[in-house]
Amino acid sequence: MAIGAAGGVKPGSVLALERRLYRQLIVGKQKMPRIQDELDRELESVAFKLDIERAAVFERIERQQKAREVFEAVSKQLTDTVMDEIRLTLGDMDRLLQRSTLTETQLALFEQLCKENPELGRIRLLMSGIGWLSRDLTNVVNSTAFRQRHPQRADVRVTDIKLVLNFIGVENLRQLVPYYSMRNWLPSGHSCLLWPNRKLWQYSLACATAAKALAKLHECNETLAFISALLEQFGITMVLGSAAAIYEKNWGNWLREASASRDKELYDAVMATEFPAEKVLEEVLVHSSKLAWEIPARLNFADHALTLNLKALDESLTVSDLPMDAQILAKATCFVRVMTLEDSNLLEPQEAREMYRYYGLSEQEILRLKAQNYRRMELF
Repeated sequence: MAIGAAGGVKPGSVLALERRLYRQLIVGKQKMPRIQDELDRELESVAFKLDIERAAVFERIERQQKAREVFEAVSKQLTDTVMDEIRLTLGDMDRLLQRSTLTETQLALFEQLCKENPELGRIRLLMSGIGWLSRDLTNVVNSTAFRQRHPQRADVRVTDIKLVLNFIGVENLRQLVPYYSMRNWLPSGHSCLLWPNRKLWQYSLACATAAKALAKLHECNETLAFISALLEQFGITMVLGSAAAIYEKNWGNWLREASASRDKELYDAVMATEFPAEKVLEEVLVHSSKLAWEIPARLNFADHALTLNLKALDESLTVSDLPMDAQILAKATCFVRVMTLEDSNLLEPQEAREMYRYYGLSEQEILRLKAQNYRRMELF
């Protein structure tokens, strides 16, 4: 039995609801509504064609008893091989650090943005070491939307990072930098994660929006809350990214070997074996919360509030034991979990009330959270 927030021992019903949320994000077949900034758009046709091919293969397998037996044996062996490697990888922190998309430079940049008066020179120096982020922010300044909001700069195309940062301004950087960082953490290029990625992306942004709103209500550091809420999802991206890479590597190798053997039943069995989302879900539940703070700690940020708040969320027994910033994260996440499950018709009203009561959300906090726009984020 888990120990948790304001209610002390976390009730089984609350655990079940939280598990239901992660199942919807990772395993659920429901597609999230379109969002402003879609990811991996080029993968959509690939994933669609693969789904069609798998469906045809599986229909053929279902018509033949022998083919079903081959599929069950081969699929189990392939899935077991994949899961053994996934568990081995998730137990090796050095290996995870090597493939982590979170870096010490990013964390140092977050540290600056959380300060009341960030050092722009330091920010510019750190930005120069993150090429993809510099390109993303340069594209923002040169975008049509940004030019329309700043008509006096409409004819100016900016390439120098110093000018880019000056045009954006510190307040916008506090939101844009973590926004694009979260997008970079999502494991890209995996057709098996096309829909989980989009759902996790929208869920993460909603958590960040909710945390920022609560921080403002309680007169706490809004930037710290916003970044912490996104960083809280980093562990999930690590588990999913590792799992998808291992699955696609093994699946591809087996498919090539089956093709070379010219064994049609073997080839069909491998082709029909999907990403083991249900089993990966269990690894997310076990590892993601710890990875969210342990990797930053290994990157020399063990004593920063970002890391300490996430560690407290993972290890503290009750909400009352949490520092205020961590309580804000817990309550914001609770609200977004309820909202996400309600949007998918996976939650009863009494279950929502139970979640709010357990995490100690006040009426004022719920009203403030309900007033936010979670469908579209105003970036500048």
